[in-house]
Amino acid sequence: MERRVVITGMGVVSPVGNDLDTFWNSLIAGKSGIGHITNEALADYDCKIAGEVRDFEAAQYFKNPKDARRADRFAQLAMGASVMAMDDSGIDLEQVDLDRFGCMVGSGIGGLETLEQQHINLTQKSPKRVSPFTIPMMIANISSGMVSMEYDLRGPNMCIVTACATSNHNIGEAWRMIKFGDADAFIAGGSESTICPMGLAGFGNMKALSMRNDEPEKASRPFDVDRDGFVMGEGAGVIVIEEMEHALKRGARIYAELTGYGVSADAYHLTSPHPEGDGARRCMEMAIKHAGVKPEEIDYVNAHGTSTGLGDVCETKAIKRVFGGYAKDGLIVSSTKSMTGHLLGAAGGVELAACVGAIGEGIIPPTINLDNQDERCDLDYVPHTARKAEVKRALTNSFGFGGHNASLIVEKFEG
Repeated sequence: MERRVVITGMGVVSPVGNDLDTFWNSLIAGKSGIGHITNEALADYDCKIAGEVRDFEAAQYFKNPKDARRADRFAQLAMGASVMAMDDSGIDLEQVDLDRFGCMVGSGIGGLETLEQQHINLTQKSPKRVSPFTIPMMIANISSGMVSMEYDLRGPNMCIVTACATSNHNIGEAWRMIKFGDADAFIAGGSESTICPMGLAGFGNMKALSMRNDEPEKASRPFDVDRDGFVMGEGAGVIVIEEMEHALKRGARIYAELTGYGVSADAYHLTSPHPEGDGARRCMEMAIKHAGVKPEEIDYVNAHGTSTGLGDVCETKAIKRVFGGYAKDGLIVSSTKSMTGHLLGAAGGVELAACVGAIGEGIIPPTINLDNQDERCDLDYVPHTARKAEVKRALTNSFGFGGHNASLIVEKFEG
């Protein structure tokens, strides 16, 4: 008997809102979360803009508030989104088998700020001044470990690190384990926080970042001819998924069903996508195959859409190769990164929540700042303003450095 997987809880911490409702309402309003970086230590860097999470009080999301001080910011954000998702799910942990409740909350980079600060302590002070918490604060898997400890989740626990595809891979592999019968429920997603000297310098020196410092809210402009790079963001996106009967038995509110997962490699370049979008194409095709639908049964694609010159063109090519004539005659595409910036390892989790919102509310978030559409990007990207539309199925893409690709398909739940 096929094991179906449903979404019963969601948690989002983002530049456009630190809870699900604020996040969703900001997207539908076309509100940008990009602004000038508030960290004074970054004042002299060439890139002066980012999508920062504001007014986030980490301690409130830990049973022991002292534990928040022993966590890098990426893990704090992960815990915040995880607590929101678990609360949103309404799950009673005393009524479920915690040996079959897994956790996969990843990060593309991990505790970069911790590594940076402790290296300063090491080189400018002494080895004895390096914090004994350095390693557990830094490693990318620690957020998954911390969340499992917070809730005593004793099922499968891992952290897949695939740069900007991290969230989708963690969610997708959790989906696979539930379908395979190794777990009944999972909390899964991703988190990232790299708006720090090393992160800004590293991405900046790659010439990957937008330098539209005088107009931060207009800097992230996927598919626009005047795009000049992505805008770094931070945040976390986490969902609770369950085997369908497990959710129905406890009377859970079901947001949507997770039906497809695709994974592939470009095997092409460290940072650039395949010029014809070949890996992205195969990834989407696998997700569609798993979902058991035809390409034209996908109503909406939440694009990776980072606002980079090569990336937006290659993804458009891939979409056209997968969807054929339907790509330009019926398919709706948008990039919510135009508002949030690029949340790196957290992007997929946050964007899946946007897809679930589109299905539940019948509204597709826009691609803001699409003032002068690149002729090579010739699809319907919902420019400027949200659009009412019936969305039964949505596909969301995440592609990461190293040629890592992951696509998820979510659809309206029908028991």
